[in-house]
Amino acid sequence: MAKERILITVKTYPTLSNKYDELVCTAGFREDGSWVRIYPIPFRKLDYESRYAKYQWIEIDLVKNTSDPRPESFRPYNYETIITHDTIPTGKDRLWIERKKYVLKNVYTDLSKLISEAKDKEICTSLATFKPAEVLDFKIEKVARDWDAKKLAILAAKANQTNIFGQAENPFEVVKKVPYKFSYKFKDEKGVTATLMIEDWEICQLYWNVLQRHDFDEMKACEDVKKKYFEDFAKTKDLYLFLGTTRRFHFMAPNPFVIIGTFHPKPETQGRLF
Repeated sequence: MAKERILITVKTYPTLSNKYDELVCTAGFREDGSWVRIYPIPFRKLDYESRYAKYQWIEIDLVKNTSDPRPESFRPYNYETIITHDTIPTGKDRLWIERKKYVLKNVYTDLSKLISEAKDKEICTSLATFKPAEVLDFKIEKVARDWDAKKLAILAAKANQTNIFGQAENPFEVVKKVPYKFSYKFKDEKGVTATLMIEDWEICQLYWNVLQRHDFDEMKACEDVKKKYFEDFAKTKDLYLFLGTTRRFHFMAPNPFVIIGTFHPKPETQGRLF
């Protein structure tokens, strides 16, 4: 089968899986600007050369996930055959412009319209780029500090069995759980207010990085995360949100969307000619 070329824009923080140990939900754009969700991928078990970065083009064999009614959902035919290509870097305006060709091709500003499309079984939109009219707050809430004990026990038993048969010189260790939930509170163009959780890998990794920098002072680490996402992204950048639904709650929740990534170029300056 022909490989598809996808620009990766979303990687969620890993979740536990009895089958794969850990899973990451990946999403991105085809060259025509249409969204694709790629799941499941045990990202941290991929060969190093297959570990794609955000805004990197990859080639991958995709098969429609027939157990998932969301039209953007595909699964890799063989995740071990992913080919990575060039990355669209940032740091200069012209490079943000290159990313915008794909990211901003279809932008929602009306949250009610987006939710209505998600609930419509003929459309069933489950991935979108969204532009909030105003970001009101950045919320931080404590959550469980550890993964579910039953899932950890299952993964530990699998690891022990592998070690018994000598199949693992370096046993796989699951990713640490972030003990906080981060959310944006925002308004859309019609004044509708929503608070959505951010599940992006980058915000979780930022937390771990600043936690270490602050000698494991969690309050200071959370303050730094808020400074980046609220004081910087929301107040000084041109912030867009990548929204996605979960398969379980797509048709059940009043608002099935969560924030799975952010796009935050510098604001456009007046008088740009090229």
